[in-house]
Amino acid sequence: MKHYEAPWSPLLVILSTLLTIVCLGNAFAEFRHGGADSWVGWLLVALVVGCALFTIRGYTVTPDAILVQRLVWNTRLPLAGLQSARVEQMRRRWGIRIGNGGFFSFSGFHYTPGLGFWRVLVTDHRRLVMLRYPNRMVAISPAAPEDFVRDLAIARP
Repeated sequence: MKHYEAPWSPLLVILSTLLTIVCLGNAFAEFRHGGADSWVGWLLVALVVGCALFTIRGYTVTPDAILVQRLVWNTRLPLAGLQSARVEQMRRRWGIRIGNGGFFSFSGFHYTPGLGFWRVLVTDHRRLVMLRYPNRMVAISPAAPEDFVRDLAIARP
């Protein structure tokens, strides 16, 4: 097994910090104004905690899968069926995003003309590795993406 950290880009650090400050600042203002039973305040706290649970901590290559490590669980990407893994430069393209766009990670699904739908489990868009399966694509962002792709090729049967 080989582990790779999930480096945070400066953009992710800024967005996560600002969103946390705004949400928790407004939550505490609600608690001061409306008391501890303010549902809006609790909703904002739940938003921060809920998004924090989806924080991507790293990626581990095992003999049969890539594990995307979250705070309390792993997302498993099987090696079976993986057709290719390539380091790619992310170019700004028009597309549709569904999911978390910078609150502790960039995760969810994207649709881009020409690529179709693809899953995103990224913390730094400058270190993208695109995993291609027969019916889907997944973007991840391990530290040292070239080493990750090389180690992934060695680990695959």
